[in-house]
Amino acid sequence: MLPKLSIRGLEKAFEVNEGFGRTRTVRAIDRVDLEIPDGEFVCVIGPSGCGKSTLLMILAGLYPRTAGEIALDGKPLAGPGLNRGVVFQDFALFPWLNVRSNILYGVRQKGVPAGKHEAIARHYIEMMSLQGFERTYPYRLSGGMKQRVAIARALALDPELLLMDEPFGALDAQTRSALQRALVDVWEKTRKTVMFVTHDVREATYLADRVIVMSARPGRITAEVPIGLPRPRDILSPGFVEIERRLAGLIETQRPAPQEPAGAPGARDGNPGQGMASHQ
Repeated sequence: MLPKLSIRGLEKAFEVNEGFGRTRTVRAIDRVDLEIPDGEFVCVIGPSGCGKSTLLMILAGLYPRTAGEIALDGKPLAGPGLNRGVVFQDFALFPWLNVRSNILYGVRQKGVPAGKHEAIARHYIEMMSLQGFERTYPYRLSGGMKQRVAIARALALDPELLLMDEPFGALDAQTRSALQRALVDVWEKTRKTVMFVTHDVREATYLADRVIVMSARPGRITAEVPIGLPRPRDILSPGFVEIERRLAGLIETQRPAPQEPAGAPGARDGNPGQGMASHQ
């Protein structure tokens, strides 16, 4: 059986302007191979700047790849498309549209008949516990409510692949925990294929079927850790704590070594202060 998502030899390089007419090439992702079966919830973790968000943006069609092949349901993937739903950390809601209209935005773009819109909106409003806020505009919503709308909007497309880029990273701990539980509940009902980028190993352990660990730049996959814990998961259980500790250790081994200052023993001549640019 074909995997839902197949990535082969994926590479991404950026040209960075250093000023005074000088540029340099930064390799963000190098030779990434990954397969995700239908219905799997995958989390991607790694040190800051490892390219995990870049990987997701390429899959969303928002960044071009430098090399490699991507296929969704066996078909080559290039450019943005309505077969993928994307949820960002900053919500990315349209401020001039109310909750209902935000949720239906992609549905209208997809050409779904107008007669089905009300049922679709009602379904996802109920799924994400947004009842009573249908006519509310984003500026009147809390951060957690905004992200519920963003998730509902992505799901309303009935996407083949749901891409989530640290969607709970800007939320307080209590709201974050509540949305993690809500997301697991929604995923168990829909069984969508999910790629979820996070820097939080506890979040990855709580959400994922499998966790992908990436190295420091250039980002490569260095480990794949299956999470064989039943849901709902208890973050205080010995099994959970053991996996969380293992993932934290894997990330720690991938962090780039600190760079020595110019003139220090072992520093390379002609490369004072050499370090890593920070770009996900």
